[in-house]
Amino acid sequence: MEGKITSLTFQKHNPDRVNVYLDGQFAFGLAAIEAARLRVGQFLSAPEVAELQGRDAEEQAYEKALDLLSYRPRSTTELARRLRQAEFPPPATEAALDRLKRVGLVDDRAFAKWWVENREKFRPRGRRMLRWELRQKGVSDHIIDEVLAPLDERSSASKLAQKRAPRLRDLDKETFRRRLRGYLARRGFPYSIVRDVVQEAWEELQVSAP
Repeated sequence: MEGKITSLTFQKHNPDRVNVYLDGQFAFGLAAIEAARLRVGQFLSAPEVAELQGRDAEEQAYEKALDLLSYRPRSTTELARRLRQAEFPPPATEAALDRLKRVGLVDDRAFAKWWVENREKFRPRGRRMLRWELRQKGVSDHIIDEVLAPLDERSSASKLAQKRAPRLRDLDKETFRRRLRGYLARRGFPYSIVRDVVQEAWEELQVSAP
């Protein structure tokens, strides 16, 4: 694709983008900041068009990533996956991620710490489950080991059991223990911790019973 620029018009639904016409025909869209360097009558060679489109794809990928990050932190792999799903070309995706890393907006270690802290606050999980979740996000094992090292699994399991136990108050002892054990095990806590925490939860219910 090459030709002489015959028109540069702002897009109706997105004034931050400009439609570029070559030889009277729509050729491609471009970010307004990039289009500001162009002028009607200018000839664009095929390599120049390809370069402009490549920079534009990178900018759009960057903006898309920023939008995704506005909802919550994300890992490098998670962002790359979402950008691929949005059909951004690999060079644009890689360039956008590099920009985000340089300004500190993408950091797998910071993301992993946030993920574990968020889980601890709202939905406690055992190390096994947290490790699986972080691996699904593409976080490396050495970062996972680092962020999980200070985790107090027993405290997390106890907190979760205390929150869940009142819902099982009317069950007999064996049913109570089976239900609560299953609940904690499904959240990645090891049997050695689950066993003790369930027993403590049962005993606390008996003490507080009217």
